[in-house]
Amino acid sequence: MSGHDAHVPRQRQPQLERDYSRSLALGFEPPETGTVRCLAHGFPTPLARWHVHDEYELHLITATSGKAFVGDWIGQFQPGHVVLVGPRLPHNWISVDVPEGGVAERDLVVHFLHEPIAKAAEQLPELAELLPMLERSRHGIEFFGLSERAVAHWHAVKRGKGIERFAAFCSFLADLARCTDYRLLSSVQLKGEDDTGSEQVNAVVNRIMRDYAQALSAADMAAELGMSESRFSRFFRRATGNTFTDFVNRIRVNRAGQLLMDTDSLVTRICYEVGFNNVANFNRRFLEVKGVTPTEFRRQANQRFGSKRS
Repeated sequence: MSGHDAHVPRQRQPQLERDYSRSLALGFEPPETGTVRCLAHGFPTPLARWHVHDEYELHLITATSGKAFVGDWIGQFQPGHVVLVGPRLPHNWISVDVPEGGVAERDLVVHFLHEPIAKAAEQLPELAELLPMLERSRHGIEFFGLSERAVAHWHAVKRGKGIERFAAFCSFLADLARCTDYRLLSSVQLKGEDDTGSEQVNAVVNRIMRDYAQALSAADMAAELGMSESRFSRFFRRATGNTFTDFVNRIRVNRAGQLLMDTDSLVTRICYEVGFNNVANFNRRFLEVKGVTPTEFRRQANQRFGSKRS
């Protein structure tokens, strides 16, 4: 590890944000506001830190650019950046082009809990249309082409009271649920097959998730399912959008990313711990998936604390 690692905070876990710690002076609305609460803030701010909470967070950036951290994903943001973060998914946005004195408004945020929506959806099938998107948000979702509408939606929710606010909120989520131009920020997403196919591919994926550090081959998986290797390869790619090897490598790289963020283990040790058998191949696959080397990923990940020293 490089010399600046000595300055990195030893506490690597995200801070848990609870309702009682949300100061009205920082822009939070009180709990009695209702199911849906809005927040607007500038930068720098004590709110910009590596943290988690129980609510979904719908996050819009309106000013500055910089680096976003969502789970084990690291990427760039700029005005118009729209992300839905699921419950307990760590996140932070660090601006790098802040003018002297900061900016008064950088973030427009909506917070809401899962249980009220899920319970209401049991009786209101219209709300049930939102559930697949909310499930995907466990990985973080970045939406494209919605920035202007998202800002207008946020202000409509903020202005609304009672049922009017909830109606504006539903309109906002409906717009997001209809958006087809998005990407998941952390992990792969199954596309779905028929019921039998889903059960089979889920069994394979669960096996990979459990045994990613072991030697895994398409031939072995095919034999377990009673398929030829060529048929299994077509089946797996159709169901996941990935070849079997690419999928396994992605799972291993994602796990390596977590270890690089959350531990001080050497890169070489992490390489073997997640199932790669040589460092050169690990570095190459990590670069393909994450866009940076493992060492650079760790360096960038340390910035999620908001510390200038990292």
